[in-house]
Amino acid sequence: MKRIYKKLLVLCISIGLCAMALSGCGQDSESEAATFPMPDGPEESTIYVEPVADISDDFIRGMDASSVLVEENSGVTYYNYEGEKQDVFMTLAQSGVNYIRIRVWNDPYDENGNGYGGGNNDVETAIALGKRATQYGMKVCIDFHYSDFWADPKRQHAPKAWEGMKADEKCDALYEFTKESLTEILDAGVDVGMVQIGNEINNGMAGEVFLPTITDMLRSGSRAVREISPKYGKDIKIVVHYTNIEDNGSIDGLVSNLAHADLDYDMIGLSYYPFWDGSNENMQKVARHIKEAYGKEVIIAETSYCYTSEDGDGNANSLAGTDDLVDGYAASVQGQASMIRDICAAANEVGVAGVFYWEGTWIPVGKATDDNSPIWEKYGSGWASSYASDYDPDDAGLYYGGCSWDNQAMFDFDGHPLASLNVFKYLKYGATAPLAVDSVPDIYVSLSVGSDIVLPQMADVIYNDRSANKQSAVTWDEAQLSAIDTSKGGSYEITGYLEDDITVTCYLTIDMVNYAVNPSFEETNLSMWNVAYEGSSNPTDFQVKSDDAHTGDVAFHFWSESDMDFSIEQELIDLEPGTYQLSVYAQGGDMSEDSVLELYAIVDGEELSSPFMLTTWADWKNPVIPKITVTDGTLTIGVRMKCNAGSWGTVDDFALNKISD
Repeated sequence: MKRIYKKLLVLCISIGLCAMALSGCGQDSESEAATFPMPDGPEESTIYVEPVADISDDFIRGMDASSVLVEENSGVTYYNYEGEKQDVFMTLAQSGVNYIRIRVWNDPYDENGNGYGGGNNDVETAIALGKRATQYGMKVCIDFHYSDFWADPKRQHAPKAWEGMKADEKCDALYEFTKESLTEILDAGVDVGMVQIGNEINNGMAGEVFLPTITDMLRSGSRAVREISPKYGKDIKIVVHYTNIEDNGSIDGLVSNLAHADLDYDMIGLSYYPFWDGSNENMQKVARHIKEAYGKEVIIAETSYCYTSEDGDGNANSLAGTDDLVDGYAASVQGQASMIRDICAAANEVGVAGVFYWEGTWIPVGKATDDNSPIWEKYGSGWASSYASDYDPDDAGLYYGGCSWDNQAMFDFDGHPLASLNVFKYLKYGATAPLAVDSVPDIYVSLSVGSDIVLPQMADVIYNDRSANKQSAVTWDEAQLSAIDTSKGGSYEITGYLEDDITVTCYLTIDMVNYAVNPSFEETNLSMWNVAYEGSSNPTDFQVKSDDAHTGDVAFHFWSESDMDFSIEQELIDLEPGTYQLSVYAQGGDMSEDSVLELYAIVDGEELSSPFMLTTWADWKNPVIPKITVTDGTLTIGVRMKCNAGSWGTVDDFALNKISD
């Protein structure tokens, strides 16, 4: 009954969307796919785009648009560049997008037919979206997750229907699901050119973590695609998709395993988010190695960047667009366009087949000041609904909600296309615009208590045409400087004045003396830290990985396949008597609700503590013990955790500051 209900619902939606598309473009549904001419030279625009002169017309300029259907069901309207309502797929095609990527989940509904959210991306939804993409001349990449919900390095849940299956049974089920689903999609007329057999499968797939089993499942998916594609006269590319490409050795090991297993596939897909996954140069290094060492094509399967630091729906953004930006790229429409142009240029330089932008159509539902939860719940337009809690208890069960990606869309919060969307059609010949300042990056300065105030004399100025970037002399506001008290800790904002009425902001921090020794674990000698744990194996290590450190390159890291009970602490002696404050930073995820995490201090035989909980990657928690009275000069500080198997995270930057005598 549930499947019949879903099919009827999608049929009704499809009829309505078809009518909308017909009224928007005047096409008959039986006519050939619409095509839109690409520029034959540079065009004038409100953004500046440097041309990539040698880029091929066949370079994949892709867009993941998996959430469009639930967005529209939730009341979102998409417009064209003239401000008229228009099928968003037509707007994408007009902007130079030539490939649409659509994720597919097996059964993203609970037993009552309530959707898990995140697009409710079942096969029927893929058909509805794929037909619209095909109508406007774009090819389609089908991204099988082999899960009922999100699949990524943190989670690879098996579909509900596969629970309890042995490995060989899962392989058979995966083969049948791939074959049946792809057949349905092709029978519907979707122009499939590429199929992903799994999504970001670095650490597992469909509930399995044993590498030979994962390889067997990939082989089953590949076999299904190879059997289906000739029947439709298609050469469908098979993609194996990985992420975390900053770890070059791990990626090489995974691709090497595919070669040793003689897996039949065509392309390696790489997720590359420049704010998480390293530099363009490292991305090129990884892609070049795969092509040269293993003879496989490479595609950037996911990338993105923000155009604003604003939050559109009241659900916090994954990329805040403030201090987490990539140097040289502002949270602006121009910054977004420059970032995507530069990624495409770097990819093209090493022979990468193309780039898919991730979820550029996922815009807010409602306003940031509204309670949008009922709509997210009903239509699945948030990243997760409460109905996903049983299936995904460690993530959706803890913090389901709206969209954290709306400031990285390529449409504004009201559904109008941004000028940056046209970067795809501008890649070959570029776009001109009057020279203008895009941003003046904020300046951050930290000084110790009692230090003289020394601020930079020059500031970077970034233009839309980045060849014009320069440094400009700064004059700092004297009144604000005179108000700074360097005798104690504090934070200040100082305005600087540049030429042409341009201003810059300096964020100055006066740091109190930190009495913790080697508080960020950056020094090689770690003997001052005592690590204790229950069980036969230590679930912790000092990890050298800047992406997981709060500052610097090193952090105290934990993960285990079994439950964990551990602590890290330091004993301090000869402290001056007085009142101190203790704090630390920690991030991580996949925590069960009964996990116990505490920052603690032991003084005069008494323990003080501050509990905290970790939610997701890079969501740094900062527990504080605000008042610790030291009388005999001795104090023990530390963090302890009792947490579930599979949970993970890092601890960094202990701070013990004296706040009064």
